[in-house]
Amino acid sequence: MNPFREDVKALIKAVSRYIKNKVTYFAAIFEGFKNFSVDVLMVKRGKLQNKVWHGSIITLASVGVLTSGVFGGRSLVSSAYPGVGGPDPRFIESFEPFPNGEVLPGIQDPNTTVSQKPRSETIEYEIQSGDTLSTVAKKFGISADTIKWANNLKNENNLSPGDKLKILPVTGIAYTVKSGDTLESIAKKYQSEAQAIVDFPFNDVPDDFRLTAGQLLIVPDGVIEAAKPVIRSQPKYLAQGPSSPVFEALGGGKFVWPTSGGISQYFAWYHPGIDIPNRSAPGIAASDGGTVVVAGWPDNMGYGNRIVVDHGNGYRTLYAHLSNIYVNVGQTVSRGQIIGQMGSTGRSTGTHLHFEVHYKGVPVNPLAILK
Repeated sequence: MNPFREDVKALIKAVSRYIKNKVTYFAAIFEGFKNFSVDVLMVKRGKLQNKVWHGSIITLASVGVLTSGVFGGRSLVSSAYPGVGGPDPRFIESFEPFPNGEVLPGIQDPNTTVSQKPRSETIEYEIQSGDTLSTVAKKFGISADTIKWANNLKNENNLSPGDKLKILPVTGIAYTVKSGDTLESIAKKYQSEAQAIVDFPFNDVPDDFRLTAGQLLIVPDGVIEAAKPVIRSQPKYLAQGPSSPVFEALGGGKFVWPTSGGISQYFAWYHPGIDIPNRSAPGIAASDGGTVVVAGWPDNMGYGNRIVVDHGNGYRTLYAHLSNIYVNVGQTVSRGQIIGQMGSTGRSTGTHLHFEVHYKGVPVNPLAILK
């Protein structure tokens, strides 16, 4: 037998034994450390559990915020009107000046001060020295009568520092539903509109409009029977299709009234447009020429059948609750062209047109343009 070969075999066996012994040694050390760590964690499991859960929730919340678009300038809540774009009208940011500092004459008042963001609930306010009913009303952006009615004030001059007042979220009435009440009966009682009650975003009105006894509703612009009747000014012009007067707006926009009828609901932070009712359900005209970008009922809810026209100059107009649509997406329409028919689809309490104007993604008051 070759001595060299025998020496090589002996060397290989010795190295193998050495490696095996070392692996076994370090494996034993690792196993002991692992068992020790498990014991420590089990003993402190109760204390560590809360930290782990809290850390996990904070991490998930952070990921949600970072991916929701908050830091990208978008609203936390998706637009209620698909195809229109822009900030959610329920948030006050929707009415702030544009990023480049421009102001829309007659549309945005740079001197207007908004005291707070929209809220859903009635709050309590403590009278301070120097407060009057009118100054408190101005502070919260509601009417003095709203405060009087909510607090059953007989004499508004008897306010004293320290007195507590209920402050509604908007001008109007807070009403607790009674058995047998309907939207129409409540609206009639307080000289308001059923559609306004439905449109107020914090009223929990189901899609079938059935109310529950004990339910609290805000009746926007409602008044009590003893108050003077509400006199709402009517627009100077009513649309007559292509023959309507043409109104100019900032950015080259020229608009006509889209249909005929009075105004049942005006522009507000919770209602970014105007409602024009007409029981005869007339045709709806494009307020200006442009390209149709939405035509149909894309979300099966909300504003029902609608049309959105992009006018190519920063303006878009929306026509909602239509019974019929006569145009298609991508179609070019001219000013005054009949594009649909008034109806009552979606969350609507009666035949009317909901009309919106958006400028660079921001909803603006149509009456500032359609004078």
